[in-house]
Amino acid sequence: MPLTLRLALRDWDYMTPLVLGDVSSPKLDIKVDRVGTLVGHVGRSDAYDAAEMSFSRYTQLRIDGDRTVVGIPNFIMRGFRHRCVITRKDSPVTRLADLKGKRIGVTGWRDSGNTWTRAALRREGVGVEDAFWYAGRLTGAHPVTDRLDGFGRPGRIEAMPGERPMVEALADGWLDAIFTPFMPDGYFGGTAPFRQVLPDFRAAEASYFAAVGYVPGMHLVGIKADIVAEHPWVIAELSDLIDQSQRLWLQKRRKYADTTPWMLDELLKSAAGLPEGWDASGFAVNRHMIADFATELHEQGILPRLMSPEELFDFDSDGSAIARTAANN
Repeated sequence: MPLTLRLALRDWDYMTPLVLGDVSSPKLDIKVDRVGTLVGHVGRSDAYDAAEMSFSRYTQLRIDGDRTVVGIPNFIMRGFRHRCVITRKDSPVTRLADLKGKRIGVTGWRDSGNTWTRAALRREGVGVEDAFWYAGRLTGAHPVTDRLDGFGRPGRIEAMPGERPMVEALADGWLDAIFTPFMPDGYFGGTAPFRQVLPDFRAAEASYFAAVGYVPGMHLVGIKADIVAEHPWVIAELSDLIDQSQRLWLQKRRKYADTTPWMLDELLKSAAGLPEGWDASGFAVNRHMIADFATELHEQGILPRLMSPEELFDFDSDGSAIARTAANN
């Protein structure tokens, strides 16, 4: 009888084959719930056994000694971040280096994506101490929440004054740039007065990939440690199903490319610009990226000490799984 696994995921298109049952396993009966907001702590969830989770918040669990969640190095959300820095269309800022000394808005200080974006700026000589940071909601439609998450520092990292929406502050020039994973309403229709800081962000991202050798991972899959303790095989089985779903979706995307007029061009460029396996799952193949992320978290003051990839994941350096976490619960 297969093990039932209740899995919470964002609505990624490449999970469609998994949701519809086009990929399946005789060992797992996966019940996928598509969620708009990530599960706060899957280890304490009554609704889910596994979930997509922030890479940054997962590292916080590990350094806090919370072993109720086992991380699977299947980075379900990956992406370059150069495109996520926007400014006004009339701004003189056209390079990441131009943001030194400027006011920058962020949608959340500890967010994995914003950590990677700051990493991109740091490569261009703009560290945390070289700018003035304001955490807040992107638009008035977004909720007022604590986006500093305990990392505020007066005069350097603060909340947006009066909880003012950041797009308003960017439009009138109070902010010089915003980090955002999702573009504001009207952006794609050309009515918004904003643009990416980098005129050719794709070229910048290609150069970044050539330098580091990976596409940054923002979200991974976390599973309850007690399930792993009882069924050690579940990590590899679940990860393989997610990989199968992504591969099948890509095959179908390449066949049914007419969802937008230039999708085929994008698919061809991506295939030519990135090596096969750029999105591979597993510890060994992602160890360098994991180590770089841990370094950034430490350098940016989010983690109090540098953690090794082996501390973050229950895998040996050669990529073989070990039962360290599950056995200690």
